[in-house]
Amino acid sequence: MTAHSAPRPALGVPASAYDSVFRPGLLAGQRIWVTGGGSGIGRCVAHELAALGAELILSGRSEDKLRRVAGEIAEDGGQCSWRAFDIRDGAAVKAQVAEQCASGPVHGLVNNAGGQFPAPMMAISQRGFDAVVANNLTGGFLMMRELYLQSMQAHGGAIVNMTADFRNGMPGMAHSGAARAGMSNLTMSAAYEWAPAGVRVNAVAPGWVASSGMDTYGGAMKAIIPQLKQHVPMGRLAWEAEVSAAIVFLLSPAAGFITGVTLQIDGGASLGSAIFPIQEASRSTAWNGFHRASVPQVLQQDGQDGEAR
Repeated sequence: MTAHSAPRPALGVPASAYDSVFRPGLLAGQRIWVTGGGSGIGRCVAHELAALGAELILSGRSEDKLRRVAGEIAEDGGQCSWRAFDIRDGAAVKAQVAEQCASGPVHGLVNNAGGQFPAPMMAISQRGFDAVVANNLTGGFLMMRELYLQSMQAHGGAIVNMTADFRNGMPGMAHSGAARAGMSNLTMSAAYEWAPAGVRVNAVAPGWVASSGMDTYGGAMKAIIPQLKQHVPMGRLAWEAEVSAAIVFLLSPAAGFITGVTLQIDGGASLGSAIFPIQEASRSTAWNGFHRASVPQVLQQDGQDGEAR
C-alpha cells in the first residue's frame, strides 16, 4: 500500500478546464474519495469534482494510473492525493480510511472501482464469480462501512455507488449482473439505515459508455463494441462526462432529499421491446465537458466516435 500527493504545478502554467454544467466552487471545502479513479469514468469524475473545488482522494490498485491522474488534476489547479491499495482487503480499507479521517471528515464517496470479464454463465468458475462479486460488491461495501463508521456517522455525507445496466439481467456477464444488482440493493439498505446520521446513499447504473474500459476487451466482445449504439434508442453511446454529471448532482446539495435511488444512464437501451423496433435516431445531442477525454481505440475503427449518427 502506498500513499502520495501530486505535486502542485508551477505558477503561471496554463491549464485547460473541465466544462462542468455546475457552478464554480460548488464543492469547495468538501473532501471526496473516488475509488477506481485511475482510468475511465472514475478519472473523469475525479476531474470534474476537482474542477468544482473538491479536495480529491483517489484510490485504486495501479500506482502508475493514480499518479498520472493526480498529476493531471494538479496541472489543472486541483487538489488531489492518491492511495494505492485493494478495496477487497478489509484490513487495508480500514487502515487507509483511518489515515484519511485523521486529518478531517470525508464528505463524499464515489464507489466507482470494479471490473468484470465476458463469459456465458455456464463457463464461469466459482473463483471467477467470487472475484467479480468482490470487485463490484464486497469492496464497495467495505469502503461504505468504514467511511460511515470513521467519519460520516458523526459528520454526515453523501455516497454514490457504481452499478451497471442490469435491469433486464446481464446475459454474458451474469456474475457482474448479480454483483451490480446487489450493490443497488445495498444502496437502498444503507440509505434507510444511515439517513438519521445525515448520510445519503444513491447509485448510478450506466449503460454503454465510450470509456477506456472498452479497450480492455478482446475477442468477440471487441468486435461487438462498435455495433452497440445500434441497440440504443438514442443512437449513440454515452460520454464519461454524462455519467460524471449525474454523480456530481447526487453528491450536491441540490439532491439533499434524494436517497436510496439507482439512476439509470443508458439512453433507454434497457427499455427495448421486440414489438417496437429501434428507429433511426437524429436528435440526440451528446454532452462531453471533459477536457481530457479521448475516444477508446475500439471505437476509432471504421470512423466510430461514440457520437450520434
